[in-house]
Amino acid sequence: MALNLQQRLDRLRVRLDELKCWRAREGIPVERWTLDGQPIVVGAAWPDRRGVHRFAATAEVPEHWPLEETRLLLDLGGESLVTLSYPNRDSVSFGVDPYHRELPLRHRQVAIAAEATAREPFGVPVRVPRLNRAGLQWLDLPVHRFHLLLRQVAEACVALSGHDVVPHLLDAAEAAHRSLDWPSDTQNYVARTAPSPHQQRIWELPEIADKPAALDQGQRASVVTAHEQLVAALRDLQKRYPQQGELILTGHAHIDLAWLWPYDETRRKMRRTFHTAVGLMDASEDFRFNQSTAHYYAQMEEDDPALLQQIKARAASGQWETVGGMWVEPDTNMPTGESLTRQILYGQRYFERHFGRRHTVCWLPDCFGFSGALPQLLRQGGIESFFTIKVNWSETNRIPADLFWWEGLDGSRVLAHTFDNPYGGYNGELQPDAYMQTWHNFKSKALHDTSLLAIGYGDGGGGTTPEMVEREQQLRDFPVLPRARWGLVADYFAAAHERSTEVRLPVWSGEIYLELHRATLTTQSNVKRLHRQAERALITAETAASLAHLLGGKAPRSLEKYWRVVLKNEFHDILPGSSIREVYQDAERELSGVIDAGKAAQIAALDELAAHLQAGHGDGLLVVNPSLSVRRIGATDRTVAPLGVAVVPRDIPATQGLTVSKTHLENGVLSVALNDDGTIRSIIHKPTGREALAGTGNQLWVYPVDKPRNWDAWDIEEDYAERGEHLTALESIEVIEHGPARAAVRLVRRYRASTITQTYVLLANSPRLDIETTLDWHDRRTFLRTLTPVAARSERATFECANGVVRRSTHQNTSWDQAMYEAAAHRFIDLSEPGFGVALLNSAKYGHNVRGNVLGLSLVRAPINPDPLADEGTQSFAYALYPHAGEWHEGGVREEAEDLNQPLLTREVSGLAQGVLTPLTVGGIPAAMSGLKPAEDGGGLVFRVYEPAGRRGDFEVEADGWSTAPVTIMEEPQQRSAELGLLPFEVRSWKLTR
Repeated sequence: MALNLQQRLDRLRVRLDELKCWRAREGIPVERWTLDGQPIVVGAAWPDRRGVHRFAATAEVPEHWPLEETRLLLDLGGESLVTLSYPNRDSVSFGVDPYHRELPLRHRQVAIAAEATAREPFGVPVRVPRLNRAGLQWLDLPVHRFHLLLRQVAEACVALSGHDVVPHLLDAAEAAHRSLDWPSDTQNYVARTAPSPHQQRIWELPEIADKPAALDQGQRASVVTAHEQLVAALRDLQKRYPQQGELILTGHAHIDLAWLWPYDETRRKMRRTFHTAVGLMDASEDFRFNQSTAHYYAQMEEDDPALLQQIKARAASGQWETVGGMWVEPDTNMPTGESLTRQILYGQRYFERHFGRRHTVCWLPDCFGFSGALPQLLRQGGIESFFTIKVNWSETNRIPADLFWWEGLDGSRVLAHTFDNPYGGYNGELQPDAYMQTWHNFKSKALHDTSLLAIGYGDGGGGTTPEMVEREQQLRDFPVLPRARWGLVADYFAAAHERSTEVRLPVWSGEIYLELHRATLTTQSNVKRLHRQAERALITAETAASLAHLLGGKAPRSLEKYWRVVLKNEFHDILPGSSIREVYQDAERELSGVIDAGKAAQIAALDELAAHLQAGHGDGLLVVNPSLSVRRIGATDRTVAPLGVAVVPRDIPATQGLTVSKTHLENGVLSVALNDDGTIRSIIHKPTGREALAGTGNQLWVYPVDKPRNWDAWDIEEDYAERGEHLTALESIEVIEHGPARAAVRLVRRYRASTITQTYVLLANSPRLDIETTLDWHDRRTFLRTLTPVAARSERATFECANGVVRRSTHQNTSWDQAMYEAAAHRFIDLSEPGFGVALLNSAKYGHNVRGNVLGLSLVRAPINPDPLADEGTQSFAYALYPHAGEWHEGGVREEAEDLNQPLLTREVSGLAQGVLTPLTVGGIPAAMSGLKPAEDGGGLVFRVYEPAGRRGDFEVEADGWSTAPVTIMEEPQQRSAELGLLPFEVRSWKLTR
């Protein structure tokens, strides 16, 4: 009776299970262990599962075992870094986790030391950790190799289901298996097969031999012959059925800097993973491994400098590839353009300094969408290629290409590639189905004949396994499957760039929006607020110190060490709010420290400025404008010029005309009417006479069914608004300030266990209504938003992003529009029609939408996983409604958002002459400030701006007594063919030297 293919495949799998029982020839236990200095036996529980624990033991390999066929098998009960020390003083370390438990030995006597935590790779606690297994094993290598090869044949039959080659593969496997001379004596056979799952289900097994015999020499010879026979058959089939397509394999271990574990554990994960990768390079000259993130190598300088030296040697030989060119793999939706610039600047400089080269590939496999600002910054940083996987996670629409030019806001392009591997994604498993599906899913195969595939366990690290390396060698002989070889990511992109000169690749223009993980713009709001304040504290400190230097003060000191802390906390599972509580305890402490350091540096800069200003008489106020916008001084009519340093009288009278009651606030620009429930009934913009609202403003809505089907901290379901509660009940409302400089009305609401305190604030001369908000939040899985319908209509709304703006649809015509129901903005969103518009500004938030004429801002979420107490407790922030004449860029929206986020620097002074100095001036079209900082090399300063609105025109920079020369973000001479000083959304830098 002929079996069908599935039946034959099932039979092969059963026979594979039998082979596995003879994989080890002999084994002996490793005993006499200590745990933290106290004896522990194999099988015993750890006395304490918390913290880091240290195991130790010694072992000796029997004389008759070949050392190259010996393995140390360890399962200590968690993840471990195991160091093996030998009598010749040599030592080597390996990571031990569920995927890495067999270690090679270099000497017959070995001392074993392990640093272990009771955790699984994804931070999952081992509730009752035990010393599960410790032994030496003599592998029967012919059996091991033949068993693995047969497994891969069986897997290939599944991967190639329906292909003509499958019956031939089964024929070859069956013929090879039938040729085996296999043992069958009862005592040894029953003992060998007893550990198998099938036999372990028997009611009661008979007495079995302790040390069942291995294969004899004749039987082992039959295995060698069968293996050779199968390889020959595969090679013959490959001639008849050639391999299709090509994959460049890169060993990989995506190590999240912090996620489901705190950063201290990441430091241990790095060492475990990196030692494992170096060990694989010792065993295989073909193997290649890539690792991004300058921060990791900088950390290794402290934690394991000897390992870093090994990595540098492997990088020099071409086996270890440092990629990415950035300090970490950051979120790119929320950091400022200056932060993204520093990611590249400090990352590239670190790699160049320690590895002798910069990088040409941006490696961001796991971020939650990508800002359109990125291509320009990458190109200025010498990076011309971009890799990610995450675009494949979009649930509704997919970018229609996987090898394409990604065009940024300004028109700069980088060559982008993504692969779609359903078997682990960027944590790929090396097996036939991963080969087949990755190649099958490669949409651009007609344009380029090669794709990438990253191989190795990741997210929690670990990386490539010895079996994966061995599998690659075997799969070289298989038919039909794509050709695959270890290679370098940079070489892959170099070949793709060369190919792009011969074919026309598609272009994706603008941001790459991820249709998933939208809640990462809101979750863990406190860290998002601290991050923004830390960015601003450093940028402002550098600016003030640089202005002092331009006026004759001492050269500003580098704040790179503080920037490194900010950049670290921009990692794509920290800033987005998707980590455990311990991560945010660390982040809040670190970012608060940066803010304190930045503010101290600002004070020192003001001292330096005061010391270099002209002497005068009387008391005054030193005011520094750290932006390129004309700014109001408090609630007065006085202003200070862009980058101006002014000394003004201490007591300037406030602008007249401010009035306030419980239902009304008014100044010379705005007339604001409140409803009895504390919502806003009307905002009249006096300069135009326009009503800004088309309904009730500042509606607070709570959505109590914020319960995603997956990814609790990451996601907002599209139906979240199906049940919403409009908060109208007031606990209190009162006037708390009534001028002359500032009017304020405070109202308090309650929602279940939470309290919302909001204060409407109108300054005497202000064109915006601030809404200062304090949440005392104690409700889980609830979502709070503010909604304001405005009296403006447009098919597109403006959202600020890094180094510019994005225009997004206000309608839902297409599936792409519908899927963008929550999107990133930095300091403002705006809806304008010709002649008038209304902006919603904020000081600490990122999640927004505009549907029709309704401006929406997300204020707080409260997921329970992975942090059950996310956003619990008190947090304060502000947002503002700002009506204006003209389009957003005509009405000063960005400038007003700057004022909300970064107040002028002020300090009381005595004995200084009043007046205004502008040590650095600009002329031409309006530009936005990015940074003014000390140059990295050779002294001087670097001044950086960007065009924020999509205009082009003349632009000049002048500083009296200083020369200016255009440079890239790497602070190197910039070659630029454009005649105009500034192009749409262009980032430009100048180096200033005396």
